[in-house]
Amino acid sequence: MTNIYENVEFGWYMPTYGDGRYIGVKPERESTLEYLIEVARTAERAGFTFALIPTGGTCLDAWVVGSALISATERFKPLVAVRPGLIAPVLAARMASTLDVLSGGRLLLNVVTGSTANDLKIMGDPLAEQHDRRYDRTKEFLKILKSLWANGEGARDGGYFAVQDPYEGIEPLRYRGDFYELDSGISYPHVVQKPHPPLYFGGSSSAGKQVAAELADVHLMWAEPVEWIKEQIAEMATIGAKLKEEQGIDRKLRYGIRAQILVRDDEEAAWEEAWSIISKTEPEALEQAKRRFGQSEATNQRRQNELLRRSENDRYLLGPNLWAGLGTVRSGGSLMIVGTPDQVSERIAEYVDAGVSSFILSGFPHLEEAEIAGRKLLPLVRSKLAARARQAQETIVGTREG
Repeated sequence: MTNIYENVEFGWYMPTYGDGRYIGVKPERESTLEYLIEVARTAERAGFTFALIPTGGTCLDAWVVGSALISATERFKPLVAVRPGLIAPVLAARMASTLDVLSGGRLLLNVVTGSTANDLKIMGDPLAEQHDRRYDRTKEFLKILKSLWANGEGARDGGYFAVQDPYEGIEPLRYRGDFYELDSGISYPHVVQKPHPPLYFGGSSSAGKQVAAELADVHLMWAEPVEWIKEQIAEMATIGAKLKEEQGIDRKLRYGIRAQILVRDDEEAAWEEAWSIISKTEPEALEQAKRRFGQSEATNQRRQNELLRRSENDRYLLGPNLWAGLGTVRSGGSLMIVGTPDQVSERIAEYVDAGVSSFILSGFPHLEEAEIAGRKLLPLVRSKLAARARQAQETIVGTREG
């Protein structure tokens, strides 16, 4: 019972498409290497253990950014996107193993199956408009990756200059599926993290949740009201129980959310700054965004659209400190937790109560907001979680003694 409070991780977000105080307008800051390193180092000092590096659209490539940031940080873990269908599984396994080795075991992988159909077409995905088939392909892809990493445990050290064959002792992977065929797949070098770098996986559709339950380590969701998150976790638990019953697959899955935050000492000041973030967006751009988001076939985006619709007559307020206003401009995870350090920390603790143990947070601009969060928010969150852990332990002891 106490583990959920003792094993909570906090990650930040890398603005690889520009940064600034406002969204819906041209970014004030470019995503230069120097700026991204500054954000990563600031997040690291603030107490964030990792950061999501986004993919798709106009983002810089996540693998290249992650590779650059590991050499400029000490503990920072890059959460790098791997996109089945856009990269061959053996190459992906080798790239991941290499980055895991070079970072000293700091790599995290974000498995990205979906996106907009247009983005997938731009990237050359032949399944751009075949939602469920993309998840079928992802399932094969992840099975291959895990098998390659497991087989690689027998690899010798020495590489090209070894007297003996470095592949000796490795069982080449032979695989036949609907999407991939391998006769002698081998990944090298072997990964540092055992059994492999953690796999984070997003997807709110039935197909996505099925793959997450079977193969992911952390199932990521976009922030929603706590009751909605509880429903999603309960659904995942049902899928997991069915997997155990029908296939004998019994595994523990962790849950994470992607949320925006804005923390100020004064609540009124926090709300004023929240509204300022979207204050420079032109009305025409707002209408275009509304039409574009409404045409999305992605389940998670449709859920965000529903939150926006439900809250539009109440200044986009969804509950205490939960604001959907960014969703008028920004697609993806747009729900923002707004308020004082005590208020925002309490909302985060409530998500942990619901079963969430991984948080990917961000604010605008990402550099300054990371510093503020590290100074005002994270210590308070950790204090509240420690108190909850003690209370839970006392309850367990009291129940046993009673």
